Amino acid sequence: MIHFVGAGSGAPDLITVRGQKFLREADVVIYAGSLVNPELLKETKPGCEILNSAYMTLDEVIRAMEKAEREGKMTVRLHTGDPAIYGAIREQMDRLDEKKIAYDVCPGVSSFCGAASSLHAELTLPGVSQSVIITRMAGRTGVPERESFRSLAAHHATMAVFLSTGLLSQMEKELAEVGYESDTPAVIIYKATWPEEKIVRCTVSTLAKSAEENGIKKTAMIFIGDVFGTREANGYEESRLYAPDFSTEFRKGTDI
Repeated sequence: MIHFVGAGSGAPDLITVRGQKFLREADVVIYAGSLVNPELLKETKPGCEILNSAYMTLDEVIRAMEKAEREGKMTVRLHTGDPAIYGAIREQMDRLDEKKIAYDVCPGVSSFCGAASSLHAELTLPGVSQSVIITRMAGRTGVPERESFRSLAAHHATMAVFLSTGLLSQMEKELAEVGYESDTPAVIIYKATWPEEKIVRCTVSTLAKSAEENGIKKTAMIFIGDVFGTREANGYEESRLYAPDFSTEFRKGTDI
């Protein structure tokens, strides 16, 4: 059996209980060495074979899984964050389907969720933004034209931008072109929830400069949107769910 497991956003205790259980039981662990916190590997049992997929091709990963299956071993494929987001798991699962090898997926805490928690941020403030756009800039890996950063940014919703730290100058340009005010809040979070986490608050016009001044070149989440500003600036509304005049299935309000 192959278990695809989300390792969480960085801190080793942010893996799920289920993911930790699989990791402790695994005979083979194939982990994304460039991003997964190696502290998690201390959860493995003695004799567990540990492979770093940063040095492997897709074919090599699949061969390692096949070998473990032939030997009756349980494998954990340990991905960073939540494997459903930029996890490159579909191509692995398709190969396993072809070979009729069973697998399942254990979700994890995505890095954008970990970053929001570090900021004490609510990404969906009433009256400000009720949508979160998860995206990336087009780089060595392209994006469909209909999902270009510019077209998504035009919505002015909260944006969580992955894998784009090296493209911040272009990001600034495209944000300006779709009408962002230069003082719109932005945040760069390097290695959210890791011990070396660094939070840099800036604006959409100072993203590149702020990253350069703080030596941040990769492994960072970029947040954009008015939800990251002060209440005085964005004027968010309090939730109607808890308003005294708002009735729900569980509580009668003064509107009755």
